[in-house]
Amino acid sequence: MTLTLYKKKRKFNETPEPKAKLKRSLDEHQFVVHKHDASHLHYDLRLEMEGVLKSWAIPKGPSMNPNDKRLAIMVEDHPLDYGKFEGIIPEGNYGAGTVMIWDEGTYQAIDTKEKTENEKALLEGLQKGNLKIILKGKKLNGEFALVKMHLKKGNEWLFIKKKDEYANVKDVLNEDKSIVTKRSLEQIKTQSGKKKESIVSDKITQTNHSKKKAKMKPAY
Repeated sequence: MTLTLYKKKRKFNETPEPKAKLKRSLDEHQFVVHKHDASHLHYDLRLEMEGVLKSWAIPKGPSMNPNDKRLAIMVEDHPLDYGKFEGIIPEGNYGAGTVMIWDEGTYQAIDTKEKTENEKALLEGLQKGNLKIILKGKKLNGEFALVKMHLKKGNEWLFIKKKDEYANVKDVLNEDKSIVTKRSLEQIKTQSGKKKESIVSDKITQTNHSKKKAKMKPAY
Protein backbone atom coordinates (compact mmCIF):
# COMPACT_ATOMS: atom_id res chain seq x y z
CA MET A 1 0.00 0.00 0.00
CA THR A 2 1.85 3.07 -1.25
CA LEU A 3 1.33 6.06 -3.50
CA THR A 4 5.04 6.87 -3.79
CA LEU A 5 5.31 5.70 -7.41
CA TYR A 6 2.07 7.43 -8.36
CA LYS A 7 3.39 10.69 -6.92
CA LYS A 8 6.83 10.28 -8.53
CA LYS A 9 5.36 9.90 -12.03
CA ARG A 10 3.21 13.04 -11.92
CA LYS A 11 3.71 16.79 -12.06
CA PHE A 12 0.78 18.09 -10.06
CA ASN A 13 1.40 21.68 -11.09
CA GLU A 14 0.55 20.58 -14.65
CA THR A 15 -1.86 17.65 -14.43
CA PRO A 16 -5.41 17.85 -12.99
CA GLU A 17 -5.10 14.32 -11.58
CA PRO A 18 -5.77 13.97 -7.83
CA LYS A 19 -2.83 14.33 -5.48
CA ALA A 20 -1.51 11.32 -3.58
CA LYS A 21 -3.65 10.97 -0.45
CA LEU A 22 -4.60 7.82 1.42
CA LYS A 23 -8.27 7.55 2.38
CA ARG A 24 -11.04 4.95 2.62
CA SER A 25 -14.65 4.90 1.53
CA LEU A 26 -17.15 4.86 4.37
CA ASP A 27 -19.28 1.91 3.29
CA GLU A 28 -18.74 -0.64 0.53
CA HIS A 29 -15.52 -1.06 -1.43
CA GLN A 30 -15.50 1.00 -4.61
CA PHE A 31 -14.37 0.11 -8.11
CA VAL A 32 -14.00 2.13 -11.29
CA VAL A 33 -13.07 1.36 -14.89
CA HIS A 34 -11.45 4.17 -16.86
CA LYS A 35 -11.29 4.29 -20.64
CA HIS A 36 -7.96 5.95 -21.39
CA ASP A 37 -6.93 7.23 -24.81
CA ALA A 38 -3.21 7.63 -24.14
CA SER A 39 -0.39 6.48 -26.45
CA HIS A 40 -2.55 3.36 -26.86
CA LEU A 41 -6.26 3.13 -26.14
CA HIS A 42 -6.86 0.88 -23.13
CA TYR A 43 -9.05 0.45 -20.05
CA ASP A 44 -7.95 0.70 -16.41
CA LEU A 45 -9.61 -1.46 -13.75
CA ARG A 46 -9.24 0.03 -10.27
CA LEU A 47 -10.27 -1.76 -7.07
CA GLU A 48 -10.30 -0.17 -3.63
CA MET A 49 -8.07 -1.91 -1.10
CA GLU A 50 -6.08 -0.53 1.87
CA GLY A 51 -7.15 3.03 1.18
CA VAL A 52 -5.92 3.10 -2.43
CA LEU A 53 -7.09 1.89 -5.83
CA LYS A 54 -5.19 -1.21 -6.92
CA SER A 55 -4.94 -0.80 -10.68
CA TRP A 56 -4.66 -2.97 -13.79
CA ALA A 57 -4.37 -1.76 -17.39
CA ILE A 58 -6.48 -3.93 -19.72
CA PRO A 59 -5.35 -3.35 -23.34
CA LYS A 60 -8.40 -4.98 -24.96
CA GLY A 61 -10.88 -3.87 -22.29
CA PRO A 62 -13.14 -5.97 -20.05
CA SER A 63 -15.58 -8.56 -21.39
CA MET A 64 -18.81 -10.13 -20.17
CA ASN A 65 -18.01 -13.31 -22.14
CA PRO A 66 -16.51 -16.09 -19.94
CA ASN A 67 -14.60 -17.38 -22.97
CA ASP A 68 -12.54 -14.19 -23.10
CA LYS A 69 -9.39 -14.05 -20.99
CA ARG A 70 -8.21 -10.47 -21.03
CA LEU A 71 -4.62 -9.54 -20.22
CA ALA A 72 -4.50 -7.16 -17.25
CA ILE A 73 -1.19 -5.50 -16.42
CA MET A 74 -0.89 -4.44 -12.79
CA VAL A 75 0.38 -0.88 -12.44
CA GLU A 76 0.99 1.54 -9.57
CA ASP A 77 -1.61 2.17 -6.89
CA HIS A 78 -3.80 5.24 -7.42
CA PRO A 79 -5.48 7.43 -4.77
CA LEU A 80 -9.13 6.75 -4.03
CA ASP A 81 -10.04 10.18 -5.40
CA TYR A 82 -8.87 9.01 -8.82
CA GLY A 83 -12.14 7.13 -9.09
CA LYS A 84 -13.85 10.51 -9.65
CA PHE A 85 -11.37 11.76 -12.25
CA GLU A 86 -12.51 12.35 -15.82
CA GLY A 87 -10.79 14.76 -18.18
CA ILE A 88 -7.53 15.41 -20.00
CA ILE A 89 -3.98 14.67 -18.86
CA PRO A 90 -1.92 17.33 -20.71
CA GLU A 91 0.80 16.51 -23.22
CA GLY A 92 4.22 16.12 -21.63
CA ASN A 93 2.75 14.39 -18.58
CA TYR A 94 2.71 10.70 -17.73
CA GLY A 95 -0.29 9.01 -19.37
CA ALA A 96 -1.12 12.08 -21.46
CA GLY A 97 -4.51 11.78 -23.13
CA THR A 98 -8.24 11.71 -22.52
CA VAL A 99 -9.70 9.78 -19.58
CA MET A 100 -13.34 8.68 -19.20
CA ILE A 101 -15.16 7.11 -16.26
CA TRP A 102 -16.43 4.16 -18.30
CA ASP A 103 -17.98 2.29 -15.36
CA GLU A 104 -18.14 2.54 -11.59
CA GLY A 105 -19.82 0.89 -8.63
CA THR A 106 -19.13 -1.25 -5.60
CA TYR A 107 -17.57 -4.68 -5.33
CA GLN A 108 -16.79 -7.43 -2.86
CA ALA A 109 -14.94 -10.69 -2.50
CA ILE A 110 -17.11 -13.73 -3.10
CA ASP A 111 -18.87 -15.05 0.04
CA THR A 112 -18.21 -11.98 2.18
CA LYS A 113 -20.58 -9.32 3.54
CA GLU A 114 -19.01 -7.17 6.26
CA LYS A 115 -16.42 -4.63 5.07
CA THR A 116 -13.57 -5.73 7.36
CA GLU A 117 -14.08 -9.36 6.37
CA ASN A 118 -14.23 -8.27 2.73
CA GLU A 119 -10.96 -6.34 2.92
CA LYS A 120 -9.19 -9.33 4.47
CA ALA A 121 -10.47 -11.70 1.77
CA LEU A 122 -9.52 -9.27 -1.00
CA LEU A 123 -5.96 -8.86 0.27
CA GLU A 124 -5.55 -12.62 0.70
CA GLY A 125 -6.73 -13.17 -2.87
CA LEU A 126 -4.40 -10.46 -4.15
CA GLN A 127 -1.43 -12.00 -2.35
CA LYS A 128 -2.26 -15.47 -3.68
CA GLY A 129 -2.70 -14.15 -7.20
CA ASN A 130 -6.28 -15.41 -7.41
CA LEU A 131 -8.75 -12.63 -6.73
CA LYS A 132 -12.43 -13.64 -7.00
CA ILE A 133 -14.84 -10.73 -6.87
CA ILE A 134 -18.40 -9.61 -7.53
CA LEU A 135 -18.79 -6.31 -9.37
CA LYS A 136 -21.93 -4.22 -9.00
CA GLY A 137 -21.56 -1.62 -11.70
CA LYS A 138 -23.63 -0.02 -14.43
CA LYS A 139 -21.96 -2.01 -17.23
CA LEU A 140 -20.02 -4.76 -15.44
CA ASN A 141 -21.93 -7.04 -13.08
CA GLY A 142 -21.54 -10.43 -11.46
CA GLU A 143 -18.56 -12.65 -10.73
CA PHE A 144 -15.09 -12.03 -12.13
CA ALA A 145 -11.63 -13.39 -11.45
CA LEU A 146 -8.21 -11.78 -11.58
CA VAL A 147 -5.61 -14.52 -11.94
CA LYS A 148 -1.90 -13.82 -11.81
CA MET A 149 0.27 -15.27 -14.56
CA HIS A 150 3.70 -16.47 -13.53
CA LEU A 151 5.66 -14.74 -16.26
CA LYS A 152 8.97 -12.89 -16.29
CA LYS A 153 7.73 -9.38 -15.53
CA GLY A 154 5.52 -10.53 -12.65
CA ASN A 155 2.75 -8.00 -13.23
CA GLU A 156 0.70 -9.89 -15.81
CA TRP A 157 -2.77 -11.05 -14.78
CA LEU A 158 -5.87 -12.32 -16.57
CA PHE A 159 -9.27 -10.69 -16.06
CA ILE A 160 -12.01 -13.27 -16.62
CA LYS A 161 -15.81 -13.13 -16.44
CA LYS A 162 -17.24 -16.12 -14.61
CA LYS A 163 -20.34 -17.99 -15.78
CA ASP A 164 -23.41 -16.55 -14.06
CA GLU A 165 -26.71 -14.86 -14.91
CA TYR A 166 -24.91 -11.72 -16.10
CA ALA A 167 -22.55 -13.46 -18.53
CA ASN A 168 -23.23 -12.87 -22.24
CA VAL A 169 -21.48 -12.61 -25.61
CA LYS A 170 -22.54 -9.03 -26.31
CA ASP A 171 -19.60 -6.66 -26.69
CA VAL A 172 -19.94 -4.45 -23.62
CA LEU A 173 -17.32 -2.07 -25.02
CA ASN A 174 -19.94 -0.81 -27.47
CA GLU A 175 -21.38 1.05 -24.49
CA ASP A 176 -18.85 3.80 -25.03
CA LYS A 177 -20.15 6.79 -23.08
CA SER A 178 -19.07 8.00 -19.64
CA ILE A 179 -21.26 6.53 -16.94
CA VAL A 180 -21.08 9.85 -15.07
CA THR A 181 -21.28 12.59 -17.71
CA LYS A 182 -22.69 10.60 -20.67
CA ARG A 183 -19.90 11.99 -22.87
CA SER A 184 -17.79 10.16 -25.46
CA LEU A 185 -13.99 10.40 -25.42
CA GLU A 186 -14.17 12.91 -28.25
CA GLN A 187 -16.69 15.04 -26.39
CA ILE A 188 -14.54 15.01 -23.25
CA LYS A 189 -11.56 16.06 -25.35
CA THR A 190 -13.29 18.89 -27.21
CA GLN A 191 -15.35 20.20 -24.28
CA SER A 192 -12.42 20.23 -21.89
CA GLY A 193 -10.15 22.07 -24.30
CA LYS A 194 -6.98 23.23 -22.58
CA LYS A 195 -8.61 23.74 -19.20
CA LYS A 196 -7.65 21.70 -16.21
CA GLU A 197 -10.48 19.47 -15.14
CA SER A 198 -11.05 17.39 -12.04
CA ILE A 199 -13.99 15.82 -10.31
CA VAL A 200 -14.75 16.55 -6.67
CA SER A 201 -17.77 15.15 -4.83
CA ASP A 202 -19.33 13.92 -8.09
CA LYS A 203 -19.10 17.34 -9.77
CA ILE A 204 -16.61 18.51 -12.37
CA THR A 205 -14.73 21.63 -11.33
CA GLN A 206 -12.98 23.44 -14.16
CA THR A 207 -10.30 26.02 -13.55
CA ASN A 208 -9.34 28.72 -16.03
CA HIS A 209 -8.35 32.36 -15.83
CA SER A 210 -11.81 33.33 -14.58
CA LYS A 211 -12.02 30.29 -12.24
CA LYS A 212 -15.62 29.63 -13.11
CA LYS A 213 -17.28 26.41 -11.93
CA ALA A 214 -18.98 24.15 -14.47
CA LYS A 215 -22.42 22.74 -13.83
CA MET A 216 -21.56 19.16 -14.85
CA LYS A 217 -20.30 16.55 -12.80
CA PRO A 218 -10.70 9.79 -15.33
CA ALA A 219 -2.70 5.98 -16.83
CA TYR A 220 -0.78 3.63 -17.15
